[in-house]
Amino acid sequence: MPNPIAIIAGVGPGTGSAVARRFAQFYPVVLLARSQGSLDPLVKEITQSGGSATGFPTDVTSASSMDSTIEEITAKFGSDITVAAAIYNVANKFLMKPFLDQSPDEFFGSLEPANRGAFNFAQATLPLMLNGVGRGQYPPTLIFTAGATAALKGGSGLSAFAMSKFGTRALSQSLAREFGPKGIHVSHAIIDGIINTEKTKAYGENIPDSKIDPEGECIYPGD
Repeated sequence: MPNPIAIIAGVGPGTGSAVARRFAQFYPVVLLARSQGSLDPLVKEITQSGGSATGFPTDVTSASSMDSTIEEITAKFGSDITVAAAIYNVANKFLMKPFLDQSPDEFFGSLEPANRGAFNFAQATLPLMLNGVGRGQYPPTLIFTAGATAALKGGSGLSAFAMSKFGTRALSQSLAREFGPKGIHVSHAIIDGIINTEKTKAYGENIPDSKIDPEGECIYPGD
């Protein structure tokens, strides 16, 4: 059996890149982003560090684009390839706006990356994960990382954002109950805060611990 791979969707600066680097320590990684230009620097970095990385430009909100990417993956790695981990890190635009001032496009536009994309990604990767059940040390794992407090409670002016986050969380819960008995672990991670990237450099510049380091280690109470 060929070595299992990890697939990470949404590998821009921040959480996605950090997740890709971490999984590249153990698996060949397949990276998905909208443009090749977003993929090339990270692929090069991982490869030069001794890992194996391949990037595929993919629009996860398009079922045909996601299907084409899976075809390319199986063509490269073989039709019997298995997926040890699939991580969905595609974030939707943060919209804070009074409900009556929102247009339909603004409101429902939040659902495209958060919900439609998550649906396409899960449907495309789960069959490859089922292929690996019982073959490795750990169960194949599907992780949705773009959670936020809005996935638990809707705030004023955050109706579109909260609806999309609730949807991703609901999807992950349903998939966990459906695929858990089949040997696949499904998880929804709430990463609640401003991720420290070049884009957010000016935010809270003089405030200690105002941002989350995507490369940081998790510290649990009692550790």
